[in-house]
Amino acid sequence: MLTAARIAGVDRIIAVGGTQAIAALTYGAGFIPQVDKIVGPGNAYVAAAKKMAFGTVDIDMIAGPSEVLVIADHTANPSYIAADLLSQAEHDRLASAVLLTDSMAQAQAVSAEMERQARELPRWEIIRESVCNYGCAIVFEDLKDACSMANMVAPEHLEIVTAHPRELVPYLTNAGAIFLGAYSPEPLGDYMAGPSHVLPTSGTARFFSPLSTDTFLKKTSVIEYSREQLKALSDGIIQLAQAEKLDAHANSVRIRFPEED
Repeated sequence: MLTAARIAGVDRIIAVGGTQAIAALTYGAGFIPQVDKIVGPGNAYVAAAKKMAFGTVDIDMIAGPSEVLVIADHTANPSYIAADLLSQAEHDRLASAVLLTDSMAQAQAVSAEMERQARELPRWEIIRESVCNYGCAIVFEDLKDACSMANMVAPEHLEIVTAHPRELVPYLTNAGAIFLGAYSPEPLGDYMAGPSHVLPTSGTARFFSPLSTDTFLKKTSVIEYSREQLKALSDGIIQLAQAEKLDAHANSVRIRFPEED
């Protein structure tokens, strides 16, 4: 991380974390400056602190428990699908792992494989609670209906493991990151693929994008009219201002054209 920061040109690193770090960055504390934006993941307490800080500073998003949704057809390897679902379930007891498929046999095979693999994993207790409370498999007649469900869920991670995964992409509008094919598992995105894996969770992919350079950009409007251009619009501005009973607004335009009086 330090090497990446140096390459990126970072000129200050402060080794703090947790809710106290969010407070310090929001209001300033000693050698820690007040900042304009706080980004990045954290536990439930950090997420709550970021939510409270929003408005005093900007944030990227409220990142909640991790989640994965897999759309798979009958051609998918159930061992792969099970492993990918478990890779998210081990994160947290509140994590969710969901399978959408058009094959009952596939759903049953994945379920059996998940149980077999999970018992061999050290975080078995966390996985069991996560899957029991927030895991499921849903069988559809048509995978396009599965895509509609995926758009409603708006998952953090969305895997498409079908014979022709790109064919479903046009039907998908809400997801933090989409992984195509049997050899694009979610951990690839976590560690090596490249795009940031600070992703919207809990359905917020409906209106949030992943953390990226765009997160650090903001826009300002610049407006410049000549006297003639403003005069051409002055009557309309005055009428709208008077309709809202904001006479000072109307006067701000009227005073520039005394000859009209």
